[in-house]
Amino acid sequence: MAVILIRTLVLYVIVILVVRLMGKRQIGQLQPTELVVTILLSEVASMPLEDNDIPLINSVFSVLLLASLEIISSAIALKSGKYRRAVEGNAVFIIKEGKLDVKAIKKLRYSMDDLMESLRQKDIFDVSDVEYAVVETSGNLSVMLKADKIPLTLKSIGESAEEKGIPAVVISDGKYIYSNFSLCRTSKDKIDKILSGEKISVDRIMLMTLDKKGNKYIITRDG
Repeated sequence: MAVILIRTLVLYVIVILVVRLMGKRQIGQLQPTELVVTILLSEVASMPLEDNDIPLINSVFSVLLLASLEIISSAIALKSGKYRRAVEGNAVFIIKEGKLDVKAIKKLRYSMDDLMESLRQKDIFDVSDVEYAVVETSGNLSVMLKADKIPLTLKSIGESAEEKGIPAVVISDGKYIYSNFSLCRTSKDKIDKILSGEKISVDRIMLMTLDKKGNKYIITRDG
């Protein structure tokens, strides 16, 4: 049992470090080479856990080798456009100037159901609202709406808005989140003063956010 625990712990730490080195993409954003390496990593790492007769060093070496190959491949891709296109492919327009490119869709084996599902995930339910749609090398769909379908912004109507900054979480589950204080230019004393005015103690707060302009949002444990 101790041997299994040690082998599991070693592989867990190594795989975590390797994944961190390779980056923080989500599964749906992985390039083909990254997806292949991810699958191989899981297979190689699981082998010594399933069979104790397999030397642990073999899997460790294989995991490090796969990670090294992926890092080297990424470095080459940054330097060489031809290599990048050969390995990762190219983004493909399936809608241009509001017109569906049937040949491109067939070439990608991208069904209309796939298209409509991807559009709905972007809150677009009418394909006629789309000016351009691009299938990226990761398989994700990027969309540009027609000019008359783009939501209005303050800039588009000639107005301006004052930057408030990100609403930072300053208290979570009754505890101060000191690392976020700089995001909203605050301090413990300022927050305590706000809470005093609201007549709420820190331990009663489930969540509190604050921005640079002092706008606050508080959720207490009782809702």
